[in-house]
Amino acid sequence: MKVLVTGGAGYIGSVVSEQLVNDGHEVVVYDNLSKGHRDAVVDGAHFVERDLLDANKLRETLNDNRIEAVIHMAAFSLVGESVEQPAKYYQNNVVAGLVLLDAMRDCGVKRIVFSSTAATYGEPESQPIFETAPASPTNPYGETKLAFEKAMHWYERAYGIRYASLICAVAPTTSHCVTSSTALMWYTPLLPSRSP
Repeated sequence: MKVLVTGGAGYIGSVVSEQLVNDGHEVVVYDNLSKGHRDAVVDGAHFVERDLLDANKLRETLNDNRIEAVIHMAAFSLVGESVEQPAKYYQNNVVAGLVLLDAMRDCGVKRIVFSSTAATYGEPESQPIFETAPASPTNPYGETKLAFEKAMHWYERAYGIRYASLICAVAPTTSHCVTSSTALMWYTPLLPSRSP
């Protein structure tokens, strides 16, 4: 399958891209390198250094590479910074995300996996947090992620763009996302099964 990974030069995006390449998928990494690193782009992936707000380049990339699915990991993610600079977070996490959804609609790309956050739940009453917990963000970072999740819901209903919104799992003994064991789980539900 031909997959576009936005934010594929970042920490988690590069691991997901590597898993995709290792599984035989054709990967296009789309990243403006504002947070990612060129050296993190996995060998075997095509790299496009561009911002998601560049709608023309985004549509060109989707069409020229015949993209069939998107894994969207391009976002600003610092809670404190989001409180100090909410406009920056709404522009990048919501507006750029809508540009991506519009480009997908225009190009006929019907699958997206979104890297969300537990910050959409705010301060949970209990742990672990279940999907049935009420969404109540306490900062612009969580609010922007939730806004994009809601947009995907309506784009699915109106335009048939199937989506999965997933949260990075944090291992109990670490303070970072578990990537190697969960990367496949992030994109597998929307990709067609492969024959053994």
